[in-house]
Amino acid sequence: NLIFGKWKYEMADTSPVFIAFRSTTKKTVQYDDVLEYKDRLSLSENYTLSIKNARISDEKRFVCMLVTVDNVYEEPTVVKVFKQPSQPEIIHPANFLETEKLKMLGECIARESYPDGNITWYKNGNILQPVEGVVVMSLQKVVDQSTGLFTTTSSLQYMPTKKDANAQFACSVTYYGPSGQEKISSEPVVFDVHYPTEKVTIKVLSQRNTIKEGDNITLKCSGNGNPPPQEFLFYIPGEPEGIRSSDTYVMTDVRRNATGEYKCSLIDRSMEDSTTITVHYLDLSLTPSGEVIKQIGEALPISCTISSSRNATMFWIKDNTRMQTSPSFSSLEYKDAGNYICETTLQEVEGLKKRQTLTLIVEGKPQIRMSKKTQSNKSKTIICHVEGFPKPAVQWTTTGSGSIINKTEETNYVNGKFSSKIVISPEENVTLTCIAENQLERTVTSINVSAISIPEYDEPDERNGDNREKVNDQAKLIVGIVVGLLLAALVAGIIYWVYMKKSKTASKHVDKDLGNIEENKKLEENNHKSEA
Repeated sequence: NLIFGKWKYEMADTSPVFIAFRSTTKKTVQYDDVLEYKDRLSLSENYTLSIKNARISDEKRFVCMLVTVDNVYEEPTVVKVFKQPSQPEIIHPANFLETEKLKMLGECIARESYPDGNITWYKNGNILQPVEGVVVMSLQKVVDQSTGLFTTTSSLQYMPTKKDANAQFACSVTYYGPSGQEKISSEPVVFDVHYPTEKVTIKVLSQRNTIKEGDNITLKCSGNGNPPPQEFLFYIPGEPEGIRSSDTYVMTDVRRNATGEYKCSLIDRSMEDSTTITVHYLDLSLTPSGEVIKQIGEALPISCTISSSRNATMFWIKDNTRMQTSPSFSSLEYKDAGNYICETTLQEVEGLKKRQTLTLIVEGKPQIRMSKKTQSNKSKTIICHVEGFPKPAVQWTTTGSGSIINKTEETNYVNGKFSSKIVISPEENVTLTCIAENQLERTVTSINVSAISIPEYDEPDERNGDNREKVNDQAKLIVGIVVGLLLAALVAGIIYWVYMKKSKTASKHVDKDLGNIEENKKLEENNHKSEA
């Protein structure tokens, strides 16, 4: 029984406005000449009305009217239109904030929303509530007459504290959508908070924990304000007035007189800080030092003294070997010669050490001691023991002919001592002369050497115990033989004397002569044996 259907909308204080018509008999669709809906409507066969490109003005009461042969039916529906705002943003942000000053932080704006929204401010994620003189907010809403959309703006004035440094400020817009209340937040913004300096600090910039003479010192002064102070006054020991400088002050090649208290302050001298610097030093004095020439037997006191800023350790080195005690000589020996180094280091001060050297030369005139020994093969070893420095040159000669003996052997020259040795087998008694000569003196010593092959040992130091016992046994044997021969001769003489007393006078004279001849022979034999 349906004849046709129509759609209209109704607004307060105005007459209904028809916008679409559809006939069931003619199967036709007609759209009324309504400007705001031109080319935006579509009416289907089942009388469904579609509106394209929804607008805020589409928020109306629409009525569906169906007409039959005997009746008219109407059913209304109310259309609500929503527009999500753009993401809010903070515009016109302050370059910086200052403590104790109420200042415009910025504006939060949310554009093109419908219906209008509300803006909320946050600090570090917490809602900011208005506080008189500290947090001041103002809200403004503007409608675009052409679109009907709202732009909501909220400005924030804020008085920060020092704790607000690095704080994050943000805002959000709350609006209503088809599903209820929704929220969109802005990106957070951090503001530079300026606050005055409350404390000044001075520091020593150094790669080491300690400072020694010759180092460079860099002082750095800083204030805890924001922005930090750029200039300071530095007070240096020995300077009557403060030195104006940037936050750093450099001193090069410092000396021990740089030890003292250092200060820095703000330019207005309102506050300052201080630190104490110790410049460590180490002095070493060696007496005598350098090259020293002394004679053997002389005394040589040595003094190595230290002056330092703290306890120092000292040790001696002789010829690259560390000594256990400090050197001091009451009577110099050749072995005392050498290179001495007195070295000291300052404990806990890296790189601070000193050393001085003493080159000791012990000179002496040549001293000679000669010895000899006879070997079992009848050869004789003659040794010339020589002491002296510089090293003496040794020459051997024989007395009488004065010829020079070149075939010699020398031991190593150690601690001013060495020996020269020759081996001979003389056919007759000779005198050997050892000549030792250096720049100081020429020394000559001689020794008689017998051609007799009886073993002789004038060098007990160069024989071992077995050889010594062997020589003693041979000497005892020789002495025993000689004493026995003398006793036998004495007994024979006594017997002969008694015998002669009992003989006749004539025969006594004859026998006496014969006895004298025999006695002389015996005495000669005894004399030869005694010499042997």
